[in-house]
Amino acid sequence: MDTFSILSSPSHTFFTRLLSLKPSPPHPLLHHLTQTLAFSSPKFPHTQNLLRFRVTVQSPSSAFPAKSQLSDADDDEEEDEFEEDDDEDVAADEYDDISGDMSDGLEQSDDEIEMEDSMAGAEPPAIRDEEFRWKRVEKLCEDVKLFGEEMIDDGALASIYDFRIDKFQRLAIQAFLRGSSVVVSAPTSSGKTLIAEAAAVATVAKGRRLFYTTPLKALSNQKFREFRETFGENNVGLLTGDSAVNKDAQVLIMTTEILRNMLYQSVGMSSARDSLFHVDVIVLDEVHYLSDISRGTVWEEIVIYSPKVVQLICLSATVANPDELAGWIGQIHGKTELVTSTKRPVPLTWHFSTKTSLLPLLDKTGKHMNRRLSVNYLQLSAAATKSNKDDGSRRRSSRRRASETSYDDSTGNMSRRPLSKNDINLIYRSQVPQVTDTLWHLKARDMLPAVWFIFSRKGCDAAVQYIQDCKLLDDCEASEVELALKRFRIKYPDAIRESAVKGLLRGVAAHHAGCLPLWKSFIEELFQRGLVKVVFATETLAAGINMPARTAIIASLSKRSDSGRTLLSSNELLQMAGRAGRRGTDERGHVVLIQNPYEGAEAGCKVLFAGLEPLVSQFTASYGMVLNLLAGSKVTRRSSESDDTKASQPGRTLDEARKLVEQSFGNYVGSNVMVAAKEELARIEKEIEMLTLEISDDAIDRKSRKLLSGPAYKEIADLQEELRAEKRLRTELRKRMESQKLSSLRPLLKECENGHLPFLCLQYKDSEGVQHSIPTVYLGKVELLSCSKLKNMVSVDDSFALNAVAAESEPTSVFEPSYYAALGSDNSWYLFTEKWIKTIYKTGFPNVALAQGDALPREIMSTLLDKTEMKWEKLAESDLGGFWGMEGSLETWSWSLNVPVLNSLSEHDELLLKSEAYNHAIGCYKEQRSKVSRLKKKISRTQGFREYKKIIDMANYTEEKIKRLKGRSRRLTNRIEQIEPSGWKEFLQISNVIHETRALDINTHTIFPLGETAASIRGENELWLAMVLRNKILLSLKPTELAAVCASLVSEGIKIRPWKNNSYIYEPSSTVIDVVSFLDEQRSTFLQLQEKHGVNKPCYLDTQFAGMVEAWVSGLTWREIMMDCAMDEGDLARLLRRTIDLLVQIPKLPDIDPVLQSNAKTASNIMDRPPISELAG
Repeated sequence: MDTFSILSSPSHTFFTRLLSLKPSPPHPLLHHLTQTLAFSSPKFPHTQNLLRFRVTVQSPSSAFPAKSQLSDADDDEEEDEFEEDDDEDVAADEYDDISGDMSDGLEQSDDEIEMEDSMAGAEPPAIRDEEFRWKRVEKLCEDVKLFGEEMIDDGALASIYDFRIDKFQRLAIQAFLRGSSVVVSAPTSSGKTLIAEAAAVATVAKGRRLFYTTPLKALSNQKFREFRETFGENNVGLLTGDSAVNKDAQVLIMTTEILRNMLYQSVGMSSARDSLFHVDVIVLDEVHYLSDISRGTVWEEIVIYSPKVVQLICLSATVANPDELAGWIGQIHGKTELVTSTKRPVPLTWHFSTKTSLLPLLDKTGKHMNRRLSVNYLQLSAAATKSNKDDGSRRRSSRRRASETSYDDSTGNMSRRPLSKNDINLIYRSQVPQVTDTLWHLKARDMLPAVWFIFSRKGCDAAVQYIQDCKLLDDCEASEVELALKRFRIKYPDAIRESAVKGLLRGVAAHHAGCLPLWKSFIEELFQRGLVKVVFATETLAAGINMPARTAIIASLSKRSDSGRTLLSSNELLQMAGRAGRRGTDERGHVVLIQNPYEGAEAGCKVLFAGLEPLVSQFTASYGMVLNLLAGSKVTRRSSESDDTKASQPGRTLDEARKLVEQSFGNYVGSNVMVAAKEELARIEKEIEMLTLEISDDAIDRKSRKLLSGPAYKEIADLQEELRAEKRLRTELRKRMESQKLSSLRPLLKECENGHLPFLCLQYKDSEGVQHSIPTVYLGKVELLSCSKLKNMVSVDDSFALNAVAAESEPTSVFEPSYYAALGSDNSWYLFTEKWIKTIYKTGFPNVALAQGDALPREIMSTLLDKTEMKWEKLAESDLGGFWGMEGSLETWSWSLNVPVLNSLSEHDELLLKSEAYNHAIGCYKEQRSKVSRLKKKISRTQGFREYKKIIDMANYTEEKIKRLKGRSRRLTNRIEQIEPSGWKEFLQISNVIHETRALDINTHTIFPLGETAASIRGENELWLAMVLRNKILLSLKPTELAAVCASLVSEGIKIRPWKNNSYIYEPSSTVIDVVSFLDEQRSTFLQLQEKHGVNKPCYLDTQFAGMVEAWVSGLTWREIMMDCAMDEGDLARLLRRTIDLLVQIPKLPDIDPVLQSNAKTASNIMDRPPISELAG
């Protein structure tokens, strides 16, 4: 079988080297690894920790300083720092300290912090705990009935559990029992849910109600199952939009949007009909989602609209500003206490995986990177390894160079000549481990089970396929998995992911959005039972789903976003790391960062020690918000109301609405921070202005006149003027040289269009000014390639627009750049103009078929390029067009491996050098450059140069200071932009659109039928959805067609997966296409209206996947609809669930035709069947 190497990269592909392209016997190393992973490897002895430090890093902005930990260091002896089984230290940051800081001044003592491991919340097995917990809850409820609410205290609530609860949990429970709202900020997996559970016990015992909200349906379903085990099925309900179970229960689990919509109808009202009647407590789980750009507004609205008599319990991961969050809630809602904890119940050890070893990421102090992971050390190690294969003289030379290298023990860095970016990338690439390399170390050190985070569903699946022959389960465990699979297949035959079965039977699985929810739940269950040893997952798994592991592996420290590749934030890294360490099972958790071609251990430490990010308000107005606030509780009419009240229900005034909107978290932070930030920014800008004047030419000239004698000044001034003139000429000659290069390249590239594929050297400078040289194989001119997707993108997308530029060599002529494509040795596609080509070589790939009947290499590579998703990232730009990069795939990797490195290509093969005109231009430029250099030396030998150099050095120092100040100015400006309140302006803009569409009269606040419908809808653009659903054209549609049209409204983000070997999807019927075409005209008009009033809300309408939904409603089975389908199962399931979510709303909306309501109900009932049923399993 083919053998591949999967690596971690900052992209959505994780492939490194193709070891074998043809079927061949197993590689000896892989054979050894396979045997090793089949439980036959010797275990490494666990080295005892000889020196251990616990250090806390507290954000300087926090008003609640952390307490220092006591050291439990043992000074008996110290191990050699170059031994691989060193003491693997724990990162400081947030994981090793705990502080219970509250607005009433609560603190923890050190002896309470330093509890014995056996007492620090070590839970017994979950089965035993759940067996008795519900009986204890029941007994407490009976005691309260008999003796009163005085029976409820922190001791009674803590007695429900078979283990001693942590200090921060007890502090939070005490604050809740005092009647305060509570903000809890603690690390992932530290036990925050216990606080909500205890509050639920107290609330149920009092005969009242508690609402528990989560950001995700999957998380709501998980909490629903957990709470039913504690409180019994009759006492727990679930609301997730399209699912309602026991909605009148005392403990009601729901998504945040559901609660926000309930609050719209009750805010400011005291009627007994209020939806929050009898509700004492609202739990906001994962409240750090408040910083989420697309959904953060919902959390702020809930806090703003919640009745003040309701206690809020806000559970958050660790953030930099929990004090600001607690202060804001206290100001607008009522008394609020803050409890923070930075101590994990299971400490974490950080590791770094390279090609040959698994090393501690940090040094013994836990404050610096392990110096064995520095680039210079890795370079030295590689050189030493190579020297062992060389002759004795070369070994002596290597040792001599090593002896000349100095170490700095305090920083863990080595003092060597500066390495270029290309040097560093070569070192990184040489250290990239294969999946089996890292897995072998984990298995040998007993660090499984593990969650392995890869930021690509394709990468997750490929990793499973790659190691599915590595046996991680014993025979007994494999039998259990086989039995579980058999039961799952009987119950949900369509939900089986056949391609994953082989890996699952060996103990490995993938978990990502491309999988069916039922299958993901099945994987989660097996993982919790210890029957899956490695789960390859995307980062969504870190968002609260209960899948704790012994080890968390992060494959890359960067991921691709809409704005290009970006480093993980500290919060994101710690959220994923929080999956490691199972409470009550593991003494320590482990986090492994993996070397990839783009980032090393330095980047890992940079992110780890960057400090926590603050919560940032994302408050934005929406159509639903405006309609509900201005129309108050009269959004829907009761059947008893007469028709003459249809459009005469007054709502809040604009002033009343403004008071609510301006209570946002952003306004609160802004009022405290904005003034100080703006004052600091003004001071910095004034200092920059003064320093800039000090380094101006006039200022330097004045200082020179003052310090130098007359003759010395005149000599230097004359030479400086001459130097400036020569530099201008050098610049002009360089431009002419570049222009001549462009002119010479054109015919050379044209010759290659039908011939062989030559090697090119592309060159660009990144945003930090670092120059990159990339060896590539030339594919061709874009407009001549058979790549329809690429050609269409370049011609349509304005980002790729090209402009003609006057040629430097011939001012009267105009140069028109063109785009070309090439594949780099790093398995990345590059899109570029002539500007970015450094040189072109005579050698390359012959454009000849490998076998008779095969396609030509240029055709094969063009096909592979056209199969990609076209996610181009701009790497550099110029007047002559941009330089773009995009990652290749597993299929292109074998091609990229055959692109030689630059130093193996001969200068004699450079075709550009054969151009006489270009060679002449190079000669003129080099001669002028030498002239400038000689003139600089002449200045350095003048009489007054020593004093003059002091002036220049001081100017350079000042310039560096200006750069630092500008950097601080940018950071302050960004912070100010983040906290600048903008909600009210957007509120008014949306009000104007609503007024003009006659949904609501903002003068009289009379709401009309369109507004009533829009106010009741949950969706991205409520007004647009209401306009569609109220359109009479939908009344003639059958249920199947109605579902297809609804799908076109909610298919945003659903994509065809280009790596699939087929591209088949069902087409919608002609009726659906005609209806959507009609609606598209309305959409265009509505978008123009939004633009007129400065509103930028998306209006989705896309029939691409409507046929798939129509086919499902028509009765096709899951197997039939997925046969040769170009969509992932998870994507189709998500589209179907979104469609169901919209359809089930229609019968509940006011002023909707009964025919449409009936058809929507019929369609949703047909659609809601396995394997996508919301409550299946």
